[in-house]
Amino acid sequence: MDIRIENVRKAFERFPALHDVSLNIRSGELIALLGPSGSGKTTLLRLIAGLETPTAGRILFGGVDASAASVQERNVGFVFQHYALFKHMTVAENIGFGLSVRPRGGRPSKREIAAKAEELLDLVQLSGLGHRFPAQLSGGQRQRVALARALAIEPRVLLLDEPFGALDAKVRRELRRWLRELHDATGHTTVFVTHDQEEAMELADRVVVMSNGRIEQVGSADDIYDAPASPFVFSFIGASSALPVEVSGGRVCLEGAPLAMPVTTMPDGPARLFLRPHDLELSPHAEGAIAGTVSAVRRTSGARLVELEVGGRRDRLEIELPLTGAAAQNAPMVEGGALTVRPRRWQLYPAAEMQAG
Repeated sequence: MDIRIENVRKAFERFPALHDVSLNIRSGELIALLGPSGSGKTTLLRLIAGLETPTAGRILFGGVDASAASVQERNVGFVFQHYALFKHMTVAENIGFGLSVRPRGGRPSKREIAAKAEELLDLVQLSGLGHRFPAQLSGGQRQRVALARALAIEPRVLLLDEPFGALDAKVRRELRRWLRELHDATGHTTVFVTHDQEEAMELADRVVVMSNGRIEQVGSADDIYDAPASPFVFSFIGASSALPVEVSGGRVCLEGAPLAMPVTTMPDGPARLFLRPHDLELSPHAEGAIAGTVSAVRRTSGARLVELEVGGRRDRLEIELPLTGAAAQNAPMVEGGALTVRPRRWQLYPAAEMQAG
């Protein structure tokens, strides 16, 4: 089921939550709505579900305007962060609930509902646990039950709102892999909301980055990481630092000194130079390099992160160094040590674009 969102606005009383949002979701696609709190991602998901009505614009399911259709008419499966399972029902009864409350004419028999519950328990790798109650399951198992319940009604679209937000990091990683495999096996059109960029980039076919009720960029994980469309996307996706610079005659200058970077076609004026820690390398020559003073050294899982203070404003810059090799041995690893670095990759944005974002 393909979904088309056309110029949708949503306001709560006088507060605008979404501003003229348009998005095409292909049938069978796994889409992530990614953004910080207040970006509008959950509002957009609820509009797709039919839990909210757009102030303006349209939402089409398979080319048919579903803007005024109810949740039941849209036939969507919804999975919440906190499971929302019925504590007094067994796992099998929870899974079959959506089928058991259908109008009598379209309701399967009790035997058919039980068989469907067993089939879905097998699909979500919980075979034999149908007789248990939610309190007897782990958090990860309860979330699988919630997903099985959403799938029981054979939805046209599957929607997930921060589905792994209440789980610890290890369980989240395991369920991410499992959900991707399940999606590939079932082929549902799936939309999930998350504020976890790693989760979105690992799981989704395409990521929709949102900020302040608007879509900043839509693309694959490679698109949004390697070719960010705005300063917000660069700073929100992955680790990054930004330095205030000046463009003069095509040269990028830091505090009046030109950097050893190719000439840019950007108009003269103030700009921001965005850099990622792993795109910086140590420089043996100070000329044209970025000079800084080591302010902190931290160990990450597979590297060493060195934080520098750069320039008179003491702007922060982070560089990622390997734990072994010449780069690690030659770099000063004490606070107060001087360090010069050069960027291998970067992104430059005019200051006016920063203010607009």
